[in-house]
Amino acid sequence: MTNQDAAPAPATTSSASPSDLWTDIDALWAWVEANRPCDSRESLLLRMLKLQEEVGEVAQAVIGATGQNPRKGTSHTWDDVRGELCDVVITALIALRTLTPEPRELFDRHRAKVMTRSLGGPVEPA
Repeated sequence: MTNQDAAPAPATTSSASPSDLWTDIDALWAWVEANRPCDSRESLLLRMLKLQEEVGEVAQAVIGATGQNPRKGTSHTWDDVRGELCDVVITALIALRTLTPEPRELFDRHRAKVMTRSLGGPVEPA
């Protein structure tokens, strides 16, 4: 991996107004709920397994970006890996929304615990 491959992409601006992450997650959750094939515990479990599927796609993209499969060679880019990581985050937040009607509050409380455990508390904005 070169330094350029690992470097974050520059921030871009958009003419469209940005939407709120949690509003988007709620809309995606509602769409998934409206289109689920059945009402059952199995449906809930399958939604949680969707997260594992997305993590597997990250692994596949990393293997492809590093050319580790001799049959396929370099089949992915680091942009593919970044995109798959975003899919994991979105899928995890939809799964969280599935388990609680208040995912933002739950996530914020948990994040505060992690920040305290890892860094001794919240980080002040730069």
